[in-house]
Amino acid sequence: MPTGRRRRAICLSVTLALPVGALAACGGGSTSGVEAGDGRGSISVWAHQGQDSENKALQNAVAAFNRTQSEVKAGLKLIPGNDYTKTITAAAPSELPDVMEFDGPNMANFVYNEKLAPLNDFVPKGTVANATKAIAQQGTVGDDLYGLAMYDSGLGLYGNKKLLDAAGVDYPKSAGEAWTADEFSAALTKLAAKDPDRKVLDLQEANGMATEWGTYGFSPVLWSAGGRLVGDDGKASGSLDSDAAVAGLKTFQSWKPLVDPNTDGNAMAERKVALSWVGHWMYPAYDKALGKDLVVMPLPDFGKGPKTGQGSWAWGIGSDTKNGKAAGKFLEFLLNDDNVTAMTEANGAPPATESALAKSRLYGENGPLQLFAEQLSVPCGVNRITPTCVATTRPVTAGYPVVTGEFSKALNAIYGGADPKAELSKAARAIDRDFADNDGYAY
Repeated sequence: MPTGRRRRAICLSVTLALPVGALAACGGGSTSGVEAGDGRGSISVWAHQGQDSENKALQNAVAAFNRTQSEVKAGLKLIPGNDYTKTITAAAPSELPDVMEFDGPNMANFVYNEKLAPLNDFVPKGTVANATKAIAQQGTVGDDLYGLAMYDSGLGLYGNKKLLDAAGVDYPKSAGEAWTADEFSAALTKLAAKDPDRKVLDLQEANGMATEWGTYGFSPVLWSAGGRLVGDDGKASGSLDSDAAVAGLKTFQSWKPLVDPNTDGNAMAERKVALSWVGHWMYPAYDKALGKDLVVMPLPDFGKGPKTGQGSWAWGIGSDTKNGKAAGKFLEFLLNDDNVTAMTEANGAPPATESALAKSRLYGENGPLQLFAEQLSVPCGVNRITPTCVATTRPVTAGYPVVTGEFSKALNAIYGGADPKAELSKAARAIDRDFADNDGYAY
């Protein structure tokens, strides 16, 4: 088996031909070509091309940075969202920009493949300290911080108060009153009795379960039940297919007859369902459609406390930059309150900095989405999933593409009626084989 530099050279030679999942097998070194520079000159910035409103907010931030600077000029390149991660994956470190955006769960893979540099030497301590705890945990590999973000994400249950009241269903009024899984199942049954087609729950099924939505949206079932995607021993077997995990997924499976396929995405907005299990991003549409009938609740508690996913697009410094100081100046500016507020007003996401979060119209005190902020304020991180924490970070490992691929395939099969124990064990074995083939993805 090739070792050290020789293994890395082989990996780079096949990078262009392999999908993201296969690329998890590359890298493993810790060398970096980053240089501090003198904090002057031009820097390149890459970001994904998202919604028009997000693009405009980012373009405005870059323009404002350039207006305030006499020594540094930032050049922004927007890359279509569907191609963005593939572009970074295919590029050698020397081809990457000084500053780049990346989707949070991919960060560890980019660190493993030597494409990101630690931020601590270049970003001011005040900027780092202002990151929410949840987003700092998403951005940390080992002892080093590689990513900071303008916004985070969260999951919850949206309810139609009128339909809940008509069915006589009492529902949670705060983050501390989550339904148990049994209470949630009973509520679905009660709602179905009043519904002509008995389809009362939306799980955003049209997004597909064998996708990142499957992992992001329904790992909270696993975590709340007491399972894990990967255990403290670095193995999925025994955690992903534990008795608790199997029990949680069996309950999830039992809801399918009461789920609206929601193929047009309007089941909640058109009042066809009473409950929708989805993230913060649906609030604007649901608020517009339901108004005062809209209520926001935590996800059900499967025994170890309610949990939510978290994490989103983040920012880092390319590992081959020759101007780390200038890159740090740009990130300091990008993450100030004005820019974070403008971006989160544009996309409706929870701010990922403490100061902007406190001022948020949606997520601040008495805001309609304060529940999401409360959940993010008690992060579990990756390895400390306890009954009292809520916001849980997907595994920070270069093997994440394999973890999410195998778990979401198992979830899809289980949702389709397959045996939970058999599917979770099959996924766990596949994950463990991949990790063993890659020496556990040690950095």
